[in-house]
Amino acid sequence: MNVIGLCGSLRGQSFNRMLLQLAGQCLQAAASVVEHDWSAIPPFNADLMAKGMPSSVRALREGIRSADAVLIATPEYNFSIPGMLKNALDWVSRGSDQPLLHKPVAILSASTGPLGGARVQYDLRKVLLFTNAAVLSKPEVFVGQAADKFDDHGKCTDQATREFVQAQMHAFLEYIRWQQVQRMARATV
Repeated sequence: MNVIGLCGSLRGQSFNRMLLQLAGQCLQAAASVVEHDWSAIPPFNADLMAKGMPSSVRALREGIRSADAVLIATPEYNFSIPGMLKNALDWVSRGSDQPLLHKPVAILSASTGPLGGARVQYDLRKVLLFTNAAVLSKPEVFVGQAADKFDDHGKCTDQATREFVQAQMHAFLEYIRWQQVQRMARATV
């Protein structure tokens, strides 16, 4: 199985990048997770889009389209979605050939605060609802006090966090398989 990973933070040593890597390790036996670098995506501009999708946008859209699923690990900025991640999703959502249509998506979040990015997940779910993505509902993963749960090398040192992520990734694999069966059934109708 091929899973595209998106980190909502552009920072190299982001706790959410560490969380994305942990999720990838949990999926290792059944799927490969490849993080997509979307940092070159320009601010959305309809005039720019009228000239054709920028190559960085086309690459992200194709990465999502060709993947079996999408894994997003993102911080919460000002109680919501980081602006650059929202911008990338705004670009992806344009066009009649929606790459997120019925695509299984799992969301995780980590923050240095106690809530673990809970608010960003609710806002991100609303955005993904518009694209008709198939977002995994449960179990949810919110990693609060993330600085205490990862070491300087990005390794998760907290057993409870590791177990939460493993449980979500197990459910995500089952959800991806279920969505694949549903997609095949729609194709035969």
